[in-house]
Amino acid sequence: MATEKVLAEKSGAVGRLTFNYPERHNAVSLEMWEAVADILADFAAADDIRVVVVTGAGGKSFVSGADISKFEDERASTEALARYTRATEGAAAALTTIAKPTIAMIDGYCIGGGMAVALSCDLRLCSDNSRFAIPAARLGIGYGYAHLRRLVDQVGPAYAKEILFTARHFDAGEALAMGLVNRVVPAAGLEAAVAEVTESIADNAPLTLAAAKIVVGEVLKDPAERDLEACDRVVRACFDSEDYVEGRRAFMEKRKPRFKGR
Repeated sequence: MATEKVLAEKSGAVGRLTFNYPERHNAVSLEMWEAVADILADFAAADDIRVVVVTGAGGKSFVSGADISKFEDERASTEALARYTRATEGAAAALTTIAKPTIAMIDGYCIGGGMAVALSCDLRLCSDNSRFAIPAARLGIGYGYAHLRRLVDQVGPAYAKEILFTARHFDAGEALAMGLVNRVVPAAGLEAAVAEVTESIADNAPLTLAAAKIVVGEVLKDPAERDLEACDRVVRACFDSEDYVEGRRAFMEKRKPRFKGR
């Protein structure tokens, strides 16, 4: 679903998804959630894309949450709410299941649904002026198991409860201390820091990256839900690949490997 409020860009091995609604601090509406899944499907199908960056336009906000001004239209009825829920869950699922590494580049506010987007990414880098919050308790909104499972997995139950109970804004230093983000950098250096990470990821073997993402995902599941055969399958695919041969040869020849993802 095309919308100017969510932009897609391909540059070399990097696919960039940008929430582009800066006049409302990148608050996300139904059409924007639906566009996210479409863009990520396109990135997933592009063999030359090795890593995906998710960010927000304007320099003041990553994502400030759901666009509350749209609630009367988009979440007013049971049917409308069901569509909205499908869209948000579809966007989160697209982020968590895409086989390529995803990086949330956070500059400014990361609130409510913005936290859900960031937590659905594999890595999170933020500027030192970023702010994080889940203000559900001030809006009377309930968060279900899937959303809170990602939060608890990332920061643990004690920090998750503090975030949810207080509904206050946490600064970048607090986010780093609780493990919510991987790295905090000065705002002026955020682009460069993300570029450094994307370049290092893009140079690596795509099948190995995909396998790591799948296996870590299975580790986080309850034991009864884990698909250990899937883990074995993706690991075998690495050892059976042309890239494994290339990696060994490059090591012996003391050169940079040229991985093809097969």
